[in-house]
Amino acid sequence: MGSPLRPALLSCALVLCAPPAPARATLTGEPPIVIGHRGASGYRPEHTLAAYELAIDQGADYIEPDLVSTADGVLVARHENNLAGTTDVDSHPEFAARHATKMIDGASVQGWFTEDFTLAELKTLRAVERIPAVRPGNAAYDGQFEIPTFDEILDLVAAKELETGRSIGVYPETKHPTYFDSIGLSLEEPLLASLAAAGRSGAGSLVFIQSFETANLKELALSTELPLVQLLGGGQPYDFVVDGDPRTYADLRTPAGLAEIATYAAGIGPDKELIVSRAGGAIVGPSSLVADAHAAGLLVHPYTFRAESVFHPLDFPNDPVAEIALYLGFGIDGFFTDNPDVGVTAVPEPGQGLTTLLGLAGIVALGRRRV
Repeated sequence: MGSPLRPALLSCALVLCAPPAPARATLTGEPPIVIGHRGASGYRPEHTLAAYELAIDQGADYIEPDLVSTADGVLVARHENNLAGTTDVDSHPEFAARHATKMIDGASVQGWFTEDFTLAELKTLRAVERIPAVRPGNAAYDGQFEIPTFDEILDLVAAKELETGRSIGVYPETKHPTYFDSIGLSLEEPLLASLAAAGRSGAGSLVFIQSFETANLKELALSTELPLVQLLGGGQPYDFVVDGDPRTYADLRTPAGLAEIATYAAGIGPDKELIVSRAGGAIVGPSSLVADAHAAGLLVHPYTFRAESVFHPLDFPNDPVAEIALYLGFGIDGFFTDNPDVGVTAVPEPGQGLTTLLGLAGIVALGRRRV
């Protein structure tokens, strides 16, 4: 990555122009993990085998498939069950009649939906780039890749482990679990079955299971030793909406809420903006979230770090390494990124002090290269 000097690391926006405070340690003292968000989705259409393989080749510790169900109960990787924005389904006249309007997590959504297609039918579609205006290079791959099943992703990881000699983790997310339960296509049972068939059901299997909902994680906690991660965003978990529970994600990230999460999960996955405090729009330091979560015994894996300038806060114009470095200094235990190569560059070698990383612009020969 880029220049050996990173002036943004010394920016007043980072830590109030004061000398950098000592960097916080991760919960376990282990180096933070780099999670390939939907694969290397900054370089290939998301949730394709090509994106996952590139993420692994770039050194990601884990790859993240979002999982939804087909009509015949097969888990496939899509960020949403709506196929409209990430496949060429609209160019298939044989499926025109399946265009529908559905209520998904309380919102009216139009499109074509995975649960209305068998796996064989989905395999006739091809992936397209979701945000071509931002990632025109990815759009060059439109039409080249199938929608992968979760089993195919696990097979890829196993093959890459043999090829590289590295241990590679898998970080699946169940999408719309209450909705899929309501139509008789529960996600959790086939998820655990696939992991067991792949030999990834034990506590040390390099698997995290994540969800924005809470009820399915609580149920999973009764049936698996695998660590679970409660995602945190804005608004409410949809299962709270269905149950009439007035609490919000803001309630879940209080010390009391984190203590409850710790009864069923090993970590939280918050929006990265929940980890910083701002004044006048600029980052001035950490919020209490990482410290509070660590006090509850929870790992912290924020989302999502991206390389394109359109996604950067004003604090870090065109310097994604500096942005990640700041968060590492706050003690996060890992992070989701669309650009695993950037993430690997930002993570220091084991034993290299993050205080030095944050305080000295001259040290950016970091690259904890795992490839």
